[in-house]
Amino acid sequence: MKKPLNFAFTALFCIFLFSAGGVWAAEPEHEMHRGEKIARWMEDKGLSRSASVAAISTLPIVELRGAVPVGIVAFEMPWWKVYLIAVAGNMIPIPFILLLLGPVSNFLMRFPVGKRFFDWLFARTRKKSAKIEKYEALGLTLFVAIPLPVTGGWTGAMAAFLMGISFGKAMLYILMGVMIAGVIMTVLSLLGWIGAFIAGAVLLVLATGTTLRSLKNNGE
Repeated sequence: MKKPLNFAFTALFCIFLFSAGGVWAAEPEHEMHRGEKIARWMEDKGLSRSASVAAISTLPIVELRGAVPVGIVAFEMPWWKVYLIAVAGNMIPIPFILLLLGPVSNFLMRFPVGKRFFDWLFARTRKKSAKIEKYEALGLTLFVAIPLPVTGGWTGAMAAFLMGISFGKAMLYILMGVMIAGVIMTVLSLLGWIGAFIAGAVLLVLATGTTLRSLKNNGE
């Protein structure tokens, strides 16, 4: 029981870490972060703000963690509306990844370029999601809930595919993770600089704890 709890706490620390970065970048200063740049471009092309938030949520790497601060901070939309749109948008590509990743990768791996790409992609996914296989439901949910560039719904779906988790279970676990990430991002976006300060404090605690554990392990 101790190891799953340690993993859960570590995951929550990481949630706050990246969320702060999203909040800081979303402040109306000089530079816009990636999500806001995409949103402004979509808005210039005629998309509504709601459609822009939904579209950003579907994108890999950016996903919900980029869409929520844009909707709440940059677009000043109601937080509950942003949350619902972002969660729904983030889930749109998941069933397609779960169902099509196998056939598409098998076909493209017949070619040297495709084989190199998917070998790299799958190796990277296995490395980033090593904890998932051990704890399955808890691991996959928390892995998706951590709003970092190497985690989220896209990577979680690939990890679920590689571990052979059934479609129904994978959809449920990923949805739970996306909803948790949405809550964290919404709260921190509403808190603004207070949220950023909290994230910085948690980062300091996490970094200190990681350093101490490393020193202890090296000592043993």
